[in-house]
Amino acid sequence: MIVVQSERIRYDTNVINTMRKGEFAMRAQNLTLLTDLYELTMMQGYYENPSDQIVVFDAFYRKNPCGGAYAVCAGLEQVIEYVRDLHFSPDDIDYLRSLHIFNDDFLEYLRGFHFTGDIYAIPEGTVVFPREPLLKVVAPIMEAQLVETAILNMINHQSLIATKASRVVYAAKGDGIMEFGLRRAQGPDAGIYGARAAMIGGCIGTSNVLTGQMFDVPVKGTHAHSWIMSFPDEYTAFKTYANLYPNACLLLVDTYDVLDSGVPNAIRVFKEMKEKDPNFHGYGIRIDSGDLAYLSKKASEMLEAAGFGDAIISASSDLDEYLIDSLKAQGATINSWGVGTNLITSKDCPAFGGVYKLAAIKDKDDEDFVPKIKLSENTEKITNPGNKTIYRIYDKVTGKIRADLICMVDETFDESKDMIIFDPIETWKKTKIKGGTYTLRELLVPIFQKGLCVYTSPSVMEMQAICKKEQETLWPETRRLVNPQKVYVDLSDKLYKVKSQLLEEMSMKALDLQ
Repeated sequence: MIVVQSERIRYDTNVINTMRKGEFAMRAQNLTLLTDLYELTMMQGYYENPSDQIVVFDAFYRKNPCGGAYAVCAGLEQVIEYVRDLHFSPDDIDYLRSLHIFNDDFLEYLRGFHFTGDIYAIPEGTVVFPREPLLKVVAPIMEAQLVETAILNMINHQSLIATKASRVVYAAKGDGIMEFGLRRAQGPDAGIYGARAAMIGGCIGTSNVLTGQMFDVPVKGTHAHSWIMSFPDEYTAFKTYANLYPNACLLLVDTYDVLDSGVPNAIRVFKEMKEKDPNFHGYGIRIDSGDLAYLSKKASEMLEAAGFGDAIISASSDLDEYLIDSLKAQGATINSWGVGTNLITSKDCPAFGGVYKLAAIKDKDDEDFVPKIKLSENTEKITNPGNKTIYRIYDKVTGKIRADLICMVDETFDESKDMIIFDPIETWKKTKIKGGTYTLRELLVPIFQKGLCVYTSPSVMEMQAICKKEQETLWPETRRLVNPQKVYVDLSDKLYKVKSQLLEEMSMKALDLQ
């Protein structure tokens, strides 16, 4: 392991003044050095030992997060921005030189560095499954190596939060989910892009104003307990707020006592507002503590008796998909949910587990890639070799997903003919899909071609619509929160034979070494 230390920066008055001018902004615009050091040390090794190798790297994950049977891919737009702006600035070069491990000729090479390869990816909002490439890089080996860390950082984080959000939204059974997690997120970027991913996953809005500005998504919020505590009494606080926001009047009723104080004072204000304006609407209450099932039912009875049966009853307080599902089962009358910590951090599953593995290699002038495979004592960690693509198989009548098929890029299939698919591990499990009963869709689409971006990202709200339609292609058994039925990801016969042959060859080589 290489341990390095940069030359000490002396923070004199001039440096401090420069920082005040914004040279060191909180959020870096140039993310080229957002990488692990070993990516750069390997790059120098490739530079010092030149080759014309073009490689294929796959970014994929091995296990569905949160105990579910699917994931929602997200983060591609940020990958595009990163790759498009990939360059080493003079400051980057100076910093790398200060580490005293990089040669001058390599640093000079980096001055003119830019990405020249191809990238294919599954569009954001698409439901995906383990072991299938969410993103594929085809590029000279140095370029493909450098982008590994940043790609995984962006795809892993946002895919995790988008998946969590989709589960929370599913549990709410049509009620609106608001993302409220910024203050508990692991830093500003996690809050910004986590909220973006949550919107893709189906949230109706976020409390994060910066995310709203950056991605043109709805922002939502009411008031805190401190608003009420700053007034001489709860009624005055409610009345003042209602006058300020008559068409978005959601009153927090648990500062003192929900049923004896909060709800009665809210009803009093609603009556006064209704008398002043018969068209008064968009009103309701929010409960942030206590027994949410009991309190919501009692509050609903009180509101109904007072003539405000259409009032929104919103709840927050450490919610997740399991608690929401439980509250629904208990008959809670909540119809709006604010979900914070457990969503923005994906508290029960804080990491997505995506990896980036070499799958194929060829010399620049060769036509065909040579498949490569990574072995492991753990069967699930053995990679799928070759330059691959993915086809999704849909039932022609229902539109539901039958299976996903990973295959070589040169393979073609005829939807009018029978298709036999099989489990790549338990190979005796075979299924015949009769010709004419299914349709195919290739999931990987071109993003970069020869270094140029050829893809335009949809808006976040368009991605949300895509995600909603995607989830409708899942069978109900796959969407359930506990013990869901998995979707099969199979290998084509050609890919399976290539993988088996490589495993056999490497097994025989191992015997020769014994």
